Amino acid sequence: MPDVTNNNKSVTGNQQQFIFLYILTAILILTTIIFLFKSSLFDKRVTDTRILKNELYLNEKLVYADNTKNATKWLWQFGDGSRSTLQNGSYHYPKSGSYIVRLIVDGTLQVQFPVTVKDTVKAISDTAVAINGPTSGVVNEEVRLEAEGTGNQFEWSFGETGRVDVRGRTALYTFHKAGRFLVKLNSDKSRPVTHLIYITDPSLDTVLVIPGEGERKIVDDIRTHLQAIADGAEFNPNYYYLINQYLCKNEKVTVAIEQDSVKKNSDFYSYCMGLTFGGEIFVDQAQLTISPNSNCATLLNIKQHSAKAVKK
Repeated sequence: MPDVTNNNKSVTGNQQQFIFLYILTAILILTTIIFLFKSSLFDKRVTDTRILKNELYLNEKLVYADNTKNATKWLWQFGDGSRSTLQNGSYHYPKSGSYIVRLIVDGTLQVQFPVTVKDTVKAISDTAVAINGPTSGVVNEEVRLEAEGTGNQFEWSFGETGRVDVRGRTALYTFHKAGRFLVKLNSDKSRPVTHLIYITDPSLDTVLVIPGEGERKIVDDIRTHLQAIADGAEFNPNYYYLINQYLCKNEKVTVAIEQDSVKKNSDFYSYCMGLTFGGEIFVDQAQLTISPNSNCATLLNIKQHSAKAVKK
């Protein structure tokens, strides 16, 4: 007589194995679906793109950069028919107007920025020639000024020697003492124009601050906003706060920088641009030198270090 009990046990065991396999398969399928769903919705690639300024003058360049993770191809469209395939760079608009800057990353990801380009503001509106260049400098460091406008002959007097110092549209000059100098430019197509420049001697190690304010408060305020720029915070609010609060809206104030035992000079605009795109910069000190009888800075002294230097 057949053993019915054993046969039933065998069938029951087989059914349990099949049920276990079905459950395991269902779990694997469900896990795969959840993973794919999460990847498509929550791990979607996003661009990490920025431009330095969205309001420019014709004599300024649009500075752009992209740090999108794992990106390999870039197509920048500047809104006037011009393009670039560089990851980072700059572009000069030939005409004023409103433009839409678009970036396509790896052929799929897109981002765009509105940009306004304004006509260049001339130093003196009733002349055919204007001077473009910094309004501050450092002793024994070369200063570069440009003559803008019509003309064939240009003569520069930098106010230190009492004579004509340079001839030509571009003037390179090194001041040998600190002070306030009135640069004079004569040309064959315009009446003389002038340009005021403050020259500071950092070796004197004298830092003045705005009367009535504590030096530490100013130092901390400047350092905090510069560090925010270096950390990738929104650029314009921090940048324009500093130039309006301390630099009298002058973007070309000289910055004396000491980083990782290396010293160099820059203008404030270029320095902040370097902070924006440099990455992992830590601002340690920031001190102002103020021009006589004014609350406007003529020099900004910066001490900072990089994360790379710390790792070494």
